[in-house]
Amino acid sequence: MTEIDFLGSLHSGTKRDYLGRVNERDKAECAELAKRWDRDYWDGDRATGYGGMRYDGRWRPVAEKMAAHYGIKPGYRILDVGCGKGFLLYEFTQVVPGVEVAGIDISDYAIEHAKEEVKPALKRGHARKLPFEDNSFDFVVSITTLHNLYLFDLMESLREIERVGRGGKYMVVESYRNEREKANLLYWQLTCESFFTPEEWQWVFDLSGYSGDHGFICFE
Repeated sequence: MTEIDFLGSLHSGTKRDYLGRVNERDKAECAELAKRWDRDYWDGDRATGYGGMRYDGRWRPVAEKMAAHYGIKPGYRILDVGCGKGFLLYEFTQVVPGVEVAGIDISDYAIEHAKEEVKPALKRGHARKLPFEDNSFDFVVSITTLHNLYLFDLMESLREIERVGRGGKYMVVESYRNEREKANLLYWQLTCESFFTPEEWQWVFDLSGYSGDHGFICFE
């Protein structure tokens, strides 16, 4: 199990007003709207989510780096747990033509508004019970999803990822390394339920039997 950063440039390139997040609008109300995983979260105001998630190609470099690192080849089966609108999966099909992709997300809205090219490969479901056979995928990825689960669902989801994956696995979760990053995370997050340091995350990985790689997003 290795810590790898594939998303650093994407994360650092986003400007965030942490104090504005908690002062300009009722943060609790915004979080309640976000956790419906509907239009407010994906394509509504920035205060309740992404502020409009539209395809712009930004995930192409991420897919290229992952494909190179994990040796993804035509014919590989790739699963994205928490796939959203399927942008990363679409990029995998472009970077490595011939791969077979699948995605699962809790949001009906995201799947209904997914990239048309991969929409047929997406399903609604929960990470704690993946609707796939054992050892079904050559690569399983989950980006900024699993920290949205309470610990009991989080650990079950990690076991499920381990169960369905027969090759590389990679996940990214939010974390904090000091008090400033903890405060920024609490200010900024809308849907996070598991707030752990990297050391605590490692404990969760070990206890769950997760053997894949991971990355952290910290709000500096």
